[in-house]
Amino acid sequence: MTAVLALAACGDDGEDIVIDNDKSKITGTTNNNNNTSGPIEAQTHYEFPKAKAGQSEIIVHSTTSYGMTYALEWDHSKRATRWVCWEMNADNRVERYSRTQLWPNGDPWTYDPLVPQNEQQETYNELSKSYFPGSSKNDGFYQKGHICASQDRIYDKEANEQTFYMTNIMPMVGNFNGKLWSKLEKQVRTWGKTCDNLYICKGGTIDKDSYILDYTIGNHIVPKFFFMALFKKSDKGLSAIGFWMEHLNEDRSNDKLSIYAKSIDQLESLTGIDFFCNLPDEIENKVEASYKLSEWNLK
Repeated sequence: MTAVLALAACGDDGEDIVIDNDKSKITGTTNNNNNTSGPIEAQTHYEFPKAKAGQSEIIVHSTTSYGMTYALEWDHSKRATRWVCWEMNADNRVERYSRTQLWPNGDPWTYDPLVPQNEQQETYNELSKSYFPGSSKNDGFYQKGHICASQDRIYDKEANEQTFYMTNIMPMVGNFNGKLWSKLEKQVRTWGKTCDNLYICKGGTIDKDSYILDYTIGNHIVPKFFFMALFKKSDKGLSAIGFWMEHLNEDRSNDKLSIYAKSIDQLESLTGIDFFCNLPDEIENKVEASYKLSEWNLK
């Protein structure tokens, strides 16, 4: 069974797009841009960006019961994660546990078993001894900032444990991690509960020297900017939106999220990452060109 859904895009009166509601499959005629190598998930799932050549590798973490937890692109030369992606749907958005229920003795920080340990940040002795430029030791040390949020993966203990791998962690100062970034993460979870499928890709800037804020005492990159790229399928149609936030040691949690919004095309220009490359070309081009705040209940 198929249904016709209007494509949601700001200022675009394009033709309707046919999607298969039973299989969450989006039907298009061509795709000249999809991933053609790497894990099968990277070649078929809509949340994946285009893989980068060179010393980068796509790592997929999954569980037997629920499939893919999240995937990431690890750059072995930079010793850093370029992005992390995952999907929220009816199966995995169920909140069965709290973080404290799962880990009463403390968060299970550990090294990613699929990446050489000597390339990763230390679990306990690196970020808390590294400091935001110009800050004091009292207020400026880095926290372990989740990219795939622990709270997004509390449907299963094993899946939640995987979010504590150090490849899913980037250095974030507390005034960013616990304030503006956390506010956007909570909003993403709300969106994930109100649509059929939400495809998420998040990360911090590691490629341009001008977009690198600092380095930790272990010589790991501290991003100057963090980003989110979102694409959703709902009974109202298909739509996408991006967010671009500067990594500041300031509490900006009272800011409207809309001031950080970008089209996916704009976000691609800023990051150099080709998001949602596995979508059919005509759909990718339309949803990435613009965005409509009302489709995301933002003002």
